[in-house]
Amino acid sequence: MVKSFARVKTACYFTNITMSIVGNLSPLLFLTFNKFYGISFTLLGALVLINFFTQLTIDLIFSFFSHKFNIPLTVKLTPFIAVFGFLIYGLWPYIFPNNVFLGLVIGTVIFSSSSGLAEVLISPTIAAIPAKNPDREMSKLHSIYAWGVVGFVVLATLFLFLVGDDFWQILAMVSAIVPLISCILFIGQKIPEMETPQKVSGVINHLKNPTLWLSVFAIFLGGAAEVTMNQWASSYLETLGIDKLWGDVLGVALFGFALGLGRSLYAKIGKNIDRVIFFGAIVATVCYLVAALVPVSFVALIACALTGFCVSMFWPGNLIIVDKKIPHGGVFMYAMMAAGGDLGSSLGPQMVGALTDLALAGKFGAKIANMGLSFGLLISTVFPLLLIFVSLIIWKGKVKNTALNTLPLEGKVNN
Repeated sequence: MVKSFARVKTACYFTNITMSIVGNLSPLLFLTFNKFYGISFTLLGALVLINFFTQLTIDLIFSFFSHKFNIPLTVKLTPFIAVFGFLIYGLWPYIFPNNVFLGLVIGTVIFSSSSGLAEVLISPTIAAIPAKNPDREMSKLHSIYAWGVVGFVVLATLFLFLVGDDFWQILAMVSAIVPLISCILFIGQKIPEMETPQKVSGVINHLKNPTLWLSVFAIFLGGAAEVTMNQWASSYLETLGIDKLWGDVLGVALFGFALGLGRSLYAKIGKNIDRVIFFGAIVATVCYLVAALVPVSFVALIACALTGFCVSMFWPGNLIIVDKKIPHGGVFMYAMMAAGGDLGSSLGPQMVGALTDLALAGKFGAKIANMGLSFGLLISTVFPLLLIFVSLIIWKGKVKNTALNTLPLEGKVNN
């Protein structure tokens, strides 16, 4: 009789919601931190970099040394680390009011570590649970992340608007309830076994597989296309005359709604993931162009939201593809994919900011300077555009897989 992992799956869902909170808590509080503590926007932007850098570091550690970890125990400890991070983030200003930024950094490093672990371990945990349609289970897991973004952004924005940003610490500490639920659900549960290379030399053999590198590049482009629009939509809409409050709700939450809708639909009726990513990349390219080149707030808003729907399967879809094309990749494969996705998610938005600053400084001429942020978004069209070709190669190409199918592995997936 197949063991039921229903409680483990629910714990994984709450862990993914925790990831959505980690990614959006600091950006929602930037103006609050600047107003109350005088923290510069340069330092506040560093919190986002610290978030992604920490997650990327965790990804790389697990890429090469996953065999050194007790995987089931690490899965169960992941939400506990997030609880600790949120509490440090919220309580530090009460304890050390003269050095608030240090507490924000420490809290960010801690809960970002949890998020990095979740990226590496939660997807393979779901993949290791027996299911009639594993593709749809993976899409469901990632749709919950998107719905978590929508729910958190809306609730947090309403909380700050109605209660006041004087009480932002309460928001941070209440956020700890979500990973705490995961901790409770994991208690006494058996985590399905996941495959890992036996030693570092096995990892080196994995790295010889060209399909793996194509897939990592694909998720790099997908992560960049998704997060760039998600991070800059609110600010861009504000430059077109939309109020800051509505820019957050419409720009971020509506994008997240479209992202969740796309993933939920695939979880219900989806198939042919190669085609979904290929055609999604085509339409996403068009949406980026429309958002950047049509300076009409309503049109740009629709383009931003539709981008969320188009990019919805870029991240989970590439995980589905690599799991099929590279059997027995295990935790190593998911760690490599998470590293690629995180790198794209950090470099994409940073590129927009850097190019926008250069444009406004007149480095590209007067006409480009007048475009401002839309210039950065226009250049970012390169991400979905390149993904069209990369996804087509993965879909139609016949890349020879090497090394991976014959590697010795420590664990086997329960069936």
